[in-house]
Amino acid sequence: MTAYRARVTDYRDVNRANWDDRAAAHAASPGYSVSHFAGDPAFLSHTIRFDRPLLGDVSGLRGVHLQCHIGTDTVSLSRLGATMTGVDFSPKSLAEARRIAELAGADVRFVESDVYEAVSAAGDGYDFVYTGVGALCWLPDIRRWARTVAALLRPGGRLFIREGHPVLWALDYERDDDLLVLAEPYFETAEPQVYDEPGTYVETDIAFANNVTHEWNHGLGEIVTALLEAGMTITGLVEHTSVPWHALERTMVDIGDGEYQLRDKPNRLPHTYTLQAVRTVV
Repeated sequence: MTAYRARVTDYRDVNRANWDDRAAAHAASPGYSVSHFAGDPAFLSHTIRFDRPLLGDVSGLRGVHLQCHIGTDTVSLSRLGATMTGVDFSPKSLAEARRIAELAGADVRFVESDVYEAVSAAGDGYDFVYTGVGALCWLPDIRRWARTVAALLRPGGRLFIREGHPVLWALDYERDDDLLVLAEPYFETAEPQVYDEPGTYVETDIAFANNVTHEWNHGLGEIVTALLEAGMTITGLVEHTSVPWHALERTMVDIGDGEYQLRDKPNRLPHTYTLQAVRTVV
């Protein structure tokens, strides 16, 4: 990945075009296992299978999945008994999400909205907010995100997020050796990192027209502090030595069930983390 600094005001439009371009390719890829949702009423995405031990029982709960993309995790949460709403800003992603939910026989509501406008678009009073891997990097202001999460939840409601670790996001991905070198910002910056990258994270022969993205990293302390300032109580923080995509192709190996980790001494890198927090009862 090659990054350069730029001041932008149109990051939503730029990023939306990128995701719209890739929605159909993602839905068609083996990695998202859409055919399994149609053929097996008990099938869950590998992400939700990983999350279940920490997620616990969500049956009977009302949940909202922020940045749900094509909805495979949202449908999986519905299959665990939650009443789910998925929120995403990409209309083409949501078209795939609705199609997948129909194939799966899942009653899921999908709402088109930017994250920061989720309360006005999807309502509030939810029992839990769910956010998956690869979501926070598209947001410029982690404090505004935390306030949105708190506003979506009922008092006592819970946030559950598994996300790529900010150390992982800060690595130099262009190296031709096996060294792990920090090259990108670890902390939130005013301007985005702007990338121009063809292709996508699934195997596809499609050539995409919109390849520019605007992204931000957020340090773990910044995320925790933002949630505390928004009236949340941190109830769990676990760092993991695996990540659900082939993040470092030279140095990572497939360890099964959609997870990858460093081939050599994986304990030297936090790959992802799971953070849980509860909205303070007032």
